[in-house]
Amino acid sequence: MYTVEKNLNKLNHNQPTFFLDPKEQQELKKKLKKDTYKVYKPYIDSEKNIFYKKEKPKVILYEIKSKTPLEHREILGTLFSLNITSELFGDIIITNNHYYIYILENIAPYIKNNLLMIKNSHIELIERPLETLKSYKKEFEQIELIASSNRIDTVIARLIQTSRPNVLEKIKNKEIMLNYDILKNNSYLLKENDIFSIRRYGKFQYIGIKKETKNKNYIIECKKYK
Repeated sequence: MYTVEKNLNKLNHNQPTFFLDPKEQQELKKKLKKDTYKVYKPYIDSEKNIFYKKEKPKVILYEIKSKTPLEHREILGTLFSLNITSELFGDIIITNNHYYIYILENIAPYIKNNLLMIKNSHIELIERPLETLKSYKKEFEQIELIASSNRIDTVIARLIQTSRPNVLEKIKNKEIMLNYDILKNNSYLLKENDIFSIRRYGKFQYIGIKKETKNKNYIIECKKYK
């Protein structure tokens, strides 16, 4: 609730919000009248966006130049190691072996001066025009699995090929997020377009049950964010 009030206060002072994840956007919309705000989307189907009224947000797009391949979780983990919060940066994009991140302009100098290595490899940040990724669309890996139900613990166990007790341990250790909240209910039945992430395994979107098998199991479709 604090995040919503903080961003609402910024809007009331005609300032853009911070970067908001989809859940935060929905919560903030409940507090706002329709047509009293605009949404800044860095690219077509961006996940983290900024609300504003008059003054457009000032955002920097950095390309991360690395001589070694990087993964989303490695970039994200290194950003958090700089003691910054997720509201200060937007989506991390990996496409065609290029790595990009949107940053609020006021934090850009700090990021530029301190984000020097990722995964023990030296990197360089190069500012790119915001239009560079304007038409970018997210890339996914399509996944089909067979599970006895669409309970989140069952689906995750099949996704990462582990046991349900191991999944329960991950839930206990707060390693699984569901729709941008820490997962607490292991028996939650996944719904179409639910987003969940598993520490060290990545981020997924639940698409739904495709059909039932002869053995009364289900063929379930998910997408993994690349």
